[in-house]
Amino acid sequence: MLPAPITALTAALSKLPGIGPRSAERIALHLVQTETGAVKQLADSIVQARERIHFCTTCGALTEKSPCGICDDLRRDASLVCVVERAVDILSIEKPATFRGKFHVLGGKISPLDGVEPDDLRIAELEKRLTTEPIKELVIALGTDVEGDATGYYLAKRLARPGLKISRIAHGLPAGTGLEFADELTLSRALEGRREML
Repeated sequence: MLPAPITALTAALSKLPGIGPRSAERIALHLVQTETGAVKQLADSIVQARERIHFCTTCGALTEKSPCGICDDLRRDASLVCVVERAVDILSIEKPATFRGKFHVLGGKISPLDGVEPDDLRIAELEKRLTTEPIKELVIALGTDVEGDATGYYLAKRLARPGLKISRIAHGLPAGTGLEFADELTLSRALEGRREML
């Protein structure tokens, strides 16, 4: 039986994404056996990050200053905006360093079963950006689940206007895998999104 403080720490750690009960217990046991100075440094880093990081007032990205570095970057294509569900999705799109436009974070996706309606998302802020920025194309980069599809279609209908192209990222097979690992929906979307090779 573990002492109550370790049990409480394990319970707190298991609430973090990607940390299951066994991992939380291992981390908790590691922390209580680590030098106090190192644990205090970790705790201070967590508190500082939480206090200093905010959402960009323009796009909704995680940032220390607002507007964020992406919104402030004049080398980026201001006519191209990628719409994502969460601020962390920006990191995924930025990794390959191929997208040179800007971003807009919705803060979720429409899900009536979970009580998330369009007014709960940052859609009004996106509409405002369409009137104040030279945006010519919105790239919808949401997940391929039912809520992601519904949100994408809703955005396309609500934001449609002359001179604005609304596209969606292609869906298909992950690089380095074979067809036998793909589900029917992924294969269907890969076939629908096919492009000419030459």
